[in-house]
Amino acid sequence: MAENKNLTVGGQAVLEGVMMRGAGKVATAVRVADGHIETEVRDVDSIADRYPILKKPFLRGVVTLGESLTLGLRSLSYSARMAGEEDEQLSDGELAGTMALAFALAAVLFVAIPTWATRFFHEIFSSPVALNLAEGGLRFAIFLAYLMAISRMEGIYRVFQYHGAEHKTIHAYEGGGPLTVERVQACSRFHPRCGTSFLLIVMLVSIFVFAFLGWPDLLTRVASRVALLPVVAGISYEFIRLAARSKSAVAHLFTLPGLWLQRLTTNPPEDEMVEVAIASLAAVLPEEEKIRMGLPAQAAQDGIETVADEQAAAVVTG
Repeated sequence: MAENKNLTVGGQAVLEGVMMRGAGKVATAVRVADGHIETEVRDVDSIADRYPILKKPFLRGVVTLGESLTLGLRSLSYSARMAGEEDEQLSDGELAGTMALAFALAAVLFVAIPTWATRFFHEIFSSPVALNLAEGGLRFAIFLAYLMAISRMEGIYRVFQYHGAEHKTIHAYEGGGPLTVERVQACSRFHPRCGTSFLLIVMLVSIFVFAFLGWPDLLTRVASRVALLPVVAGISYEFIRLAARSKSAVAHLFTLPGLWLQRLTTNPPEDEMVEVAIASLAAVLPEEEKIRMGLPAQAAQDGIETVADEQAAAVVTG
């Protein structure tokens, strides 16, 4: 995330492109088959703007996570259509179904399987706290193995290159520009507010929170962990928000594991990928910001489709 003159920028890698959000808009830029960049721009409005209580600490993290998932899936659907992977974008019903299926699969992989597998540690640990900690260790091992496995897939490698382009572009924006390919490529592909870092913090916080839940039957364990995910997400969001804003050496130390993990989820981008990330960011910046970043005032307007959408966007980079 970048904060420049009260502007906030966040993003996400998609198929052959990058999604960026800032200044009340979200843009998804995709490199299509003939080589040019197609960009869709949507107006965004968070439910927290209508219900200010949702901006309070610990609540805002849950809202951000839910809205980021929704917006991210919409951008992925658009990028898949532009890249020729789908004939049309997901409808609201299909989007809801996709999110429900993804949540169910994540619950099985990262909740049900680790807590079930911990039964094999009963002969080693008798304390419920120890069993919960062992379960947390298994959950983290599965998470790490999952990232390592998908990072080796050819298609995912390209997505992770666009992820690197997104991070580099946001870093260049944070540094005050100019937003040129050369300037962006000189920036780091690792970002402390990356979604990968957020997921790592979620894993670590969940280990601590779940450690004190006792050791009831399997169904109760799974249900309690799923029910407490909003609590874990809220705590994790506040932690990563504080660590990213702080300039202290201690706060920087806590961001290092997330930055190391990004070696799996970001790859060095090609110049053409950086061009896409710059186009996406330029599309959501006000005219005065484009000028300040060294961009032509209308650089993001050619070939852009603008649509209304009251979905909120990510404040955590992708």
